[in-house]
Amino acid sequence: MRPPVEVSVLIVSLLAPGVLYTMNNIPALQEPLPILGMGMVFLGFVLLLLRLTVSNKTKVDPLFYVFAEFSFCSMVGLTNALEQDGFISGFMGFYLKKGEPHLSTAYAVMMSYWDGLVHFILFLTIIHRMFRGKSYRSLGLLWAGSSIANQIVHIPGVVIGKYGSNIRPGFWRNVPFFLAPFWAASVLFSRSREMPIVTADKISAVQKKGLLFRPVDLLLSLLLLGAMAFSVFRGFVVLDCPLDTCFNYIYQYEPYLKDPVVFPRVMMLVYLFYAMPLMAFFTYGLRTPGCSWMLDWTIFFAGAMAQTQWCHIGASQHSRTPFTYRVPADKWWPVITLNVLLAAVPVLLAVRCHTNPVYFMKPVPEGQTNMGKKKN
Repeated sequence: MRPPVEVSVLIVSLLAPGVLYTMNNIPALQEPLPILGMGMVFLGFVLLLLRLTVSNKTKVDPLFYVFAEFSFCSMVGLTNALEQDGFISGFMGFYLKKGEPHLSTAYAVMMSYWDGLVHFILFLTIIHRMFRGKSYRSLGLLWAGSSIANQIVHIPGVVIGKYGSNIRPGFWRNVPFFLAPFWAASVLFSRSREMPIVTADKISAVQKKGLLFRPVDLLLSLLLLGAMAFSVFRGFVVLDCPLDTCFNYIYQYEPYLKDPVVFPRVMMLVYLFYAMPLMAFFTYGLRTPGCSWMLDWTIFFAGAMAQTQWCHIGASQHSRTPFTYRVPADKWWPVITLNVLLAAVPVLLAVRCHTNPVYFMKPVPEGQTNMGKKKN
């Protein structure tokens, strides 16, 4: 009798540290091109093992291979994080020298922890639900938002930052991991969402309430406006705005924004040009009934903001960040509080939309009850 698929994926993923340890002790495999070649070979081998794992299944969701392959890479990330923080050794030395030197930075270490813990748990949960016929769409969108945000900060940050002049062939393994989340997100967004069936009268009653009579939505709207203002301000800060307020902030509160690794600068620009407009749309959705797109995009956005803020907060405190770029001790509480709030607001918004979606639903014919499910 075969073990559950998620157990098989876990076993395959745990091969990653062994592969890294072996390559770290074979000099012939420690040159730039062999590193890229062996990386692609092992990813192909993992894909073959995964195909054999589900060979008895009549129909397999193609997203399974994405989640399972990424599970293997999550263990590579966790191995890197643990080695950079001194918990283990002898696994990543060769790769940092000849593959991706930037993975030793504080930002990459925090990114690796997120990938190796949060993403890995998400993958196993999604695969478990997938093969038991349960919906995993929301969890998939949460991962897609997190992964896309990760890549659009990570890859440009490497190219234009201090490590841009030292890009090795191993860096190009990131290309499929950059493209796959976009494809997965497009597939997930195109699938219908299960919604509770609610009578038209109840929907109408809820949607007639103005924002002032929905205190939770009012508070979320105010928090979103604050998050938008903070995102615009920090965007101006990293664009070298000459205002004294911007100058004082970057030197006295968040000097990490001028770290030459450039990851924080790229992140602030992503917030300015992508996160801020999305938050403006969410503010509109909270005051306009029937915006069903809120139910998916808030989950996607929550994953993105949680991932980026985890990396930003952690890296600004990490020992691998030079002391001059860390948050000053006397400004620690206000800076960390603002950054935690920036991560928490999208999560709270997604929870609100997911737990009580009536305001965002399209009206349904009278007479239906909330005992069943409908596709929206």
